[in-house]
Amino acid sequence: MQAIQSLADIEDRYDALLCDVWGVIHDGAHAFDGAADALAGFAARRGPVLLISNSSQPHDVAERLLDRVSVPRAAWTQMITSGDATRDLLAARRNDGKAWAVGQPTTGAIYRDLGLSFTDDLGEAAFISCTGLRDDVNDHPEDYRPLFAPAAARGVPMICANPDIQAIAAGVKVWCGGSLARVYADLGGEVAMAGKPYPAIYDLAFRALGDIDRKRVLVIGDGAPTDIKGANAQGLDSLFIAGGLHGDAFAGEDLAAEAEAFLAEAGVSATYVMRALA
Repeated sequence: MQAIQSLADIEDRYDALLCDVWGVIHDGAHAFDGAADALAGFAARRGPVLLISNSSQPHDVAERLLDRVSVPRAAWTQMITSGDATRDLLAARRNDGKAWAVGQPTTGAIYRDLGLSFTDDLGEAAFISCTGLRDDVNDHPEDYRPLFAPAAARGVPMICANPDIQAIAAGVKVWCGGSLARVYADLGGEVAMAGKPYPAIYDLAFRALGDIDRKRVLVIGDGAPTDIKGANAQGLDSLFIAGGLHGDAFAGEDLAAEAEAFLAEAGVSATYVMRALA
């Protein structure tokens, strides 16, 4: 693994970027200094910058947050979200019966125009749609285990729109939908996901990129089990942003050695590493 100081140092090796959002470009409240400039420079000099996010929101909703935290439009070409990819999974269940939804009310846009019917009674649900915890700060994923257990026992499948276990929001780690999916799977429940590291979101990304040499595509992200694992599965080079989600694991001076060991323990590997995108 090579430690680099600037995206510009390696940009001539790539024609497109697939870049994570939370923890790399912003934290939900503030854009990170230097990250947007680095992406805008690549977009101007090299090629498209696709933002691929595990947000459960459709891309048009997620894009509004970029505007609110002052990420300039020049820094990215297109956005693709786990919410976009998950809508196909939800639509395929339209005729199965009623869905039981868990998540915050603000994530409801994922259901727009899908024609789904819902129930407040998990006992009568045909499937579970999970966009996240009801309260991602005060709830804990294990709080949901007793609620989920009967549904898992009777074979009710779950569709989870955000595979992330945790994310950084305004400098604080919060629980994401993937943490509930992990509990449900531990109970023996069936779970389907379409975001990173699963193939569906990459299928959407490469459909958007068109005819391109995959060896000339670089993935940028801070999540070992999502961004880097997904890059490995797709056979893509990757730039690991060590100062993001796993930032507290890197305190020494040899960032490359620390990051390589950390990622190896997670069963993945990256091509490059930086503390923060610049």
